[in-house]
Amino acid sequence: MDRLTEMEAFATVVDQGGFTDAAKKMGISKSAVSKHVSALEARLGARLLNRTTRRVSPTEIGLAYYDRARRVLNDAGEADALVTSMQSAPSGLLRISVATDFGVNHLSPVLGEFLSEFPDITVNMVLNNRYVELISEGFDMAVRIGELEDSTLRARKLTETTKRMVGAPAYFEKYGRPEKIDDLNDHKLLHYSNQSNGAVWKLTAPSGEKRQIRTAGWLTVNDGQSLLNACISGLGIAYLPSFLYADAMEAGLIEEAIPDLPSETQGIYAVYPPGRFTQPKVRAFIDFLVHSFADKGPDKW
Repeated sequence: MDRLTEMEAFATVVDQGGFTDAAKKMGISKSAVSKHVSALEARLGARLLNRTTRRVSPTEIGLAYYDRARRVLNDAGEADALVTSMQSAPSGLLRISVATDFGVNHLSPVLGEFLSEFPDITVNMVLNNRYVELISEGFDMAVRIGELEDSTLRARKLTETTKRMVGAPAYFEKYGRPEKIDDLNDHKLLHYSNQSNGAVWKLTAPSGEKRQIRTAGWLTVNDGQSLLNACISGLGIAYLPSFLYADAMEAGLIEEAIPDLPSETQGIYAVYPPGRFTQPKVRAFIDFLVHSFADKGPDKW
């Protein structure tokens, strides 16, 4: 007899508390269930069940065997589900969390192409500037920028961005241009309020020394695009990622504040819950993003 069928019959008897209910659960006759269990006991040379007229319960050996058998059966079920899911077309609701500025500027423009390619998927993209808990808040995946926190989440790198201090030509004409990091204390700075480390800029000096600069901000806002707009209007110097400032810099609307400073490079990642296999809809979207951003970053946006 099939070993997995024997295991399944035995485990179902334990789960259901008897042969009659196990037979109903498996959709076979009570005698067939009994034969499977008897064959298993004969093959193992051990009694796995205590049988009385009123109830059936596992022996001590049977209980130990049940724990292992149930794990094997669960693994077999997951293996079957994996094959089925990998062969099926991606479908269903895909719930995504992404920072507002990146979502508006770079995810929204490519969603139409993705939905045309996968018409059985519907997308709910939530734009916010806070750290979301994927599993507890019901998200399938998120796009995150910068150093990833230690977690059980799986991650795949999509591309990279750089961070630079930038300002408008009109600002530098009015207030002068800083020549070194310490000169920032005398300038109007624009800060992003949702940073976990507060108003701290992590910079690298020309020598390679890592500096953390805590400076007062003339304007603080929780949206990167608003900081860029303020920067373009000449309100001050902002420390922004290239996926936000690239077009404005190419158009000459802003310039790098201290060109001699090395730029800071950050990864952009798709993160998603752990598991033995990835849902087809999640895998399809991540593959699509990798392809869409293949020619992007760190400074090409």
